[in-house]
Amino acid sequence: MSETMAKAGQPPDVEREVEATGLAAEFEQIYRAHVPHVTAYFARRTADPQAVADLTADTFVQAITSFTTFDPARGSPRSWLYGIARRVFAQHCEWVSRGQDVAKRLAGRRELDIDEAAELVVRIDAEREGRALFDGMAALTPADREAVELVDIVGLERKEAAEALASPRVRCGSGCSGSEQVAEKRR
Repeated sequence: MSETMAKAGQPPDVEREVEATGLAAEFEQIYRAHVPHVTAYFARRTADPQAVADLTADTFVQAITSFTTFDPARGSPRSWLYGIARRVFAQHCEWVSRGQDVAKRLAGRRELDIDEAAELVVRIDAEREGRALFDGMAALTPADREAVELVDIVGLERKEAAEALASPRVRCGSGCSGSEQVAEKRR
């Protein structure tokens, strides 16, 4: 028998399913709900379909290996995943700057087939406007850029953005977007 219920502190975007399969079914539900958004997050950062696929996969590998420590009372699955995605991308940037990305890719990564690459190219193209906006925020500090992206592009609530950024600096006040908060903070 399967019963669906929202747990305390759980946002309505993902309900936890209570059944015999337990954590596996719960993680699958979170994965299915958020994989397009995590893919879009990386598509705004790179136009390389293989990198988008690898970064998305790395995010969910880290998520599934740490899923038993996920506490919905501390934040939503969405903010938890964006926090992981941020760390995955930061590590990727570090590896690229050190030239280690080539070794990582050659160490057992499956290359995308033509259909998978074509699908990711379509998703990357759909994020072109977001990438241009992200590039236009270059004058902001990295933390401010990420806060604006998570609130204004991704659509996270300010509290979720603060959770994803692991920073209380992102204020949770009402009535203004992330970009307005950044402008307000600079005054």
